[in-house]
This record gives sequence, structure tokens and C-alpha cells, in this order.
Amino acid sequence: MPYRRTDNVIRKQAARHSAIIESARLIASEGGMAAVQIAPVAERAGIAAGTVYRYFPSKTELVGALISAIAEREIGALRHAADAAPGPVSALAAAIATFAARALRNRRLAWAVIAEPVDAAIEAMRIEYRKALAAEFRKRIDAAMAASHVPRQDTALAAPALVGALLEGLIGPLAPQSSADQNDARAAVQTLTLLSLRALGVVDARARGLVVQTVLPLAEENS
Repeated sequence: MPYRRTDNVIRKQAARHSAIIESARLIASEGGMAAVQIAPVAERAGIAAGTVYRYFPSKTELVGALISAIAEREIGALRHAADAAPGPVSALAAAIATFAARALRNRRLAWAVIAEPVDAAIEAMRIEYRKALAAEFRKRIDAAMAASHVPRQDTALAAPALVGALLEGLIGPLAPQSSADQNDARAAVQTLTLLSLRALGVVDARARGLVVQTVLPLAEENS
């Protein structure tokens, strides 16, 4: 008779899998992707290195799972904020501001998952995350364009350009050093959201109003 895993075993395995990913996330938040190694992840999770290898036979597979988990969480937060907005252009502003605020809140992790120099196998996984970001932004730009809130444009170009501008302004090597001051972080999110909306063709007065309506509540929520 073939072995069947019980519900309890499945739950334990899922919990251990989550604990390994969380340990990897914490290590990446502190030391970047280069610090994510099997031994320290196992130590952080309070398990043997051999146990980690049973779930992830290589560091590449572990890092891939980490990137997938973070991408799912970040895209979910962006989508949730946009879906809660009262209209398509407000949804676009909410998506931009939410991504910017969350990236600034943990800049090292965002850098590790999106831009830190890594080997080709891991870079290929990260490209999928950037593609997902661009696709989500494109959906919001398309909706705003369909409602005549932004001018007609090639959103297949505009969306990845938006991702690039946000990444360079938030976490790239040319970005200002992050500040622990909440007012500084809010100002940075406001600046980048306004820049993005203007670039997409939102009228300046409308763009400024959207930034105030979007970024201030977001800052209060995260305080």
C-alpha cells in the first residue's frame, strides 16, 4: 500500500518550508542576496543544514523560492492598494506609491531581490519579477488611458520604463541614501509618484492632488 502523507505531516512540512523562506528573507534584508547561504539559513531557522537541502537541493533553488515569495507578496500589496482605489487614475497612483513606499521601507531587501549583482541563473528569476511589476503597472496605465485620464501611449514601453525609473530612484546606485526619518521617506515617495504620473501624462494639478490623497494615508498606515 503506498505511503500517504497525513494532514499533520503536510502542515509541518509547509510550516518548515515557510520558516526556511522567512529565514532567507531576514538574512537577505540584513546582508543582501550574497549572504543567503544554506548554513546560515538553517541556523536562523533552527534546523539542520541537511533539512534545508531536503527542501532546496541548492542555493539557487532556495534563492529562487525566496524571490518568488517576495514577488508574490509585493505584487499582491500593489494590486490590493490599486484595487481599493476609487478610480483608474487613483489606482495607478496607489500602485506606484505603494511599490515605492514598500521598497524604501526595506531598501536592502528590495535591492537584493531586484538589482544586486548575482549569477545568471538567479538573474533570470529576478527578470520574471520585474516583468510581473511591469505587467501590473501596464494594466493600471491601460485602464487610466481607457478612461481618458492619460494620453494615448505605448504602454508596452511606458510600463517597463516606469519600473526602471522607480528602481533607479529608489534603490539604484544613483539613488540618495535612505533615511530613517519618516518625513524624508514620505517626501521621496511623493516625489517619485509625482514624477511618474507627470511622465505618463497626468495633468500636473491632478497629479499633485493624487499624490496628496495617496501618499499621506499610506504614510499614516505604515507609521
